[in-house]
Amino acid sequence: MSQNRESAIKEIEWLRAEINRHDHLYYVQASPEISDQEYDALMRNLQKLETVWLDVIPPDSPTQRVGGKPIEGFTQIQHQVPMLSLSNTYNTEELNDFDQRVRELYGHEPEYVCELKIDGVAVSLSYIDRKLAFAVTRGDGQIGDDITNNVRTIRSIPLSVPEFMLSNFTVRGEIYYPRAEFEKMNRDRERDGLKPFMNPRNGAAGTLKMLDPQEVAKRPLRFFSYMLLSEIPNLTLHSEALDLLKKGNFPVNKEANVCQGLNEVIEYINIWSEKRRSLSYDTDGVVIKLNDLKAWDRLGATGKSPRWAVAYKFTTEQVVTKLLDVTWQIGRTGAVTPVAELEPVLLLGTVVKRATLHNEDEIRRLGIRKDDYVEIEKGGEIIPKVLRFIPEKRTDEAEEIEFLKTCPECGTELIRDESEVVLRCPNYECPAQVKGRISHFASRGAMDIDGLGAKTVEMLVDEELVKDISDLYKLDYDRIAQLDGMGEVSAEKLRKGIEASKNRSFERLLFGLGIRHVGISVARVLSQNYNDLDSLINTDVQQLQMIPEVGETIAESVKKYFGSDTNQRLIERLKQAGLISEVVKRKETPQTLKDKTFVLTGALSGYTRDSATDAIRAKGGSVTSSVSKKTDFVVAGEKPGSKYDKAIKLGVAILDEEQFISKIKDE
Repeated sequence: MSQNRESAIKEIEWLRAEINRHDHLYYVQASPEISDQEYDALMRNLQKLETVWLDVIPPDSPTQRVGGKPIEGFTQIQHQVPMLSLSNTYNTEELNDFDQRVRELYGHEPEYVCELKIDGVAVSLSYIDRKLAFAVTRGDGQIGDDITNNVRTIRSIPLSVPEFMLSNFTVRGEIYYPRAEFEKMNRDRERDGLKPFMNPRNGAAGTLKMLDPQEVAKRPLRFFSYMLLSEIPNLTLHSEALDLLKKGNFPVNKEANVCQGLNEVIEYINIWSEKRRSLSYDTDGVVIKLNDLKAWDRLGATGKSPRWAVAYKFTTEQVVTKLLDVTWQIGRTGAVTPVAELEPVLLLGTVVKRATLHNEDEIRRLGIRKDDYVEIEKGGEIIPKVLRFIPEKRTDEAEEIEFLKTCPECGTELIRDESEVVLRCPNYECPAQVKGRISHFASRGAMDIDGLGAKTVEMLVDEELVKDISDLYKLDYDRIAQLDGMGEVSAEKLRKGIEASKNRSFERLLFGLGIRHVGISVARVLSQNYNDLDSLINTDVQQLQMIPEVGETIAESVKKYFGSDTNQRLIERLKQAGLISEVVKRKETPQTLKDKTFVLTGALSGYTRDSATDAIRAKGGSVTSSVSKKTDFVVAGEKPGSKYDKAIKLGVAILDEEQFISKIKDE
């Protein structure tokens, strides 16, 4: 061992650099130079030196990848730039439509970058002062789970980057399991009496949601980076950004290729639709991006998808299996959906036991019977569906499928509206509908009630403790603590989650009520046009239709919901519980921020991203995800990202937390 501090520090620095180099060789380039024993010896030497000579070991040291203590749960972080999902295409005609749209908007001959679409879990990695600061899942595209501690254990992800990289930047990419290592891990699990994972993608998602980083560290996860988010003046092409990531020791898929025009894109797709099975990882398509980075902002996005990129999904695979039975599911709106119960069969790495049959008309069109052999595929390689039955395999034992006349949950006679193809249970108090409505109300996009998952909802309804969402606000927590699988800790967590939901924004409440055709975007638009629930209830269809985003169908659905005696009584009970009164305070709030646009960056000590956004909107302001010349204020908390730098560059006013609080106070 080194005999003095100066030489010890030099040896520590050399060991860290050497271990990081070998990590990159092994996990990224797949070309190791030393044996496992030699690698372990380097790590042991580093651990020993750090323990002796350092009071504090930095988080980017290779010794810290093994993971810390288990955490209680995941916190949520808002993406500085939304993680948009891509629109899918399935044939050359749809690709040609995409190309034509790009040409019209871009105004030039497009150059594209084609990348294999890795079948894994999308994550966003933020680096501050060239060190990995936090890692976040996609979530709903706006907010995701903080999985930083778990991601630190993945050795193909650099904990720090070279000096030539920017100080602060974000990298998007995909975490996945290599196929061979995934299969080995499953064999080891079976050997140890554990249940194997169904497929690499689900296995990766489940691993990243584990609460113990030390367990995550044992899993053979890998990472491919596919996007760099940063303001770099001389960087004009996406292909250049990929090269910079590669130089910065980020793993970049080597099959990415620049294509001149659509014909070369189609040639790339044709090659990899055949070669993909020879890869060491799963891929379900090709991502096509316009190479010109400067045009991305100009082309923008529509809905949840960018206009400058698209995904081409490879042709799905079909398998044949036996239809054992047809069961029926009741949704929160009473819609009845038939489900095919299948003899288990492997399809694209997943064991499929069930598939959707959509509705009665689809069953009649298919002409299927029980005990038929049916061909199934995964629509978009996600949701299994029945394509047809195999006539030559039909036997005399095949039985006609008996269609429902009454609800399997409550026995109520089913109805079918002339304008719809689905059957519905009209019983508003049907247990299946009650469970669905409460689960929706408690979901993250709505009231985000911690501790109220699907199993807890089912238990509360089955125990007749809850009949509608208003009952959540008068629960007997002592009794809940006595229920199977609960206890005092779970009951207290549920109490806190329900109490916290009283402070959710008006738009979240609207979405949580489960009004047909009112998703979170429509709920937000309604909340911007009506200051409180009473004014929305008392409006008419014509006034609603004057809002550009609200058409006839949505307007009539809103009026029908609030015109129901049952729903009117529900709203009154929510008011009595103290819920509505908290949300409705918005109508008394002076609109001092009307027409002002804000961007949030960094962590605020007194606000979450949601509560800060709600405070701004309550005053009439709006919150966007990116900084431009039209931005009025950037609110900068601790560890602000690239938006802070861009605000300075554009001369946009920057508020610290104290100034922000002053800005949103009533005048």
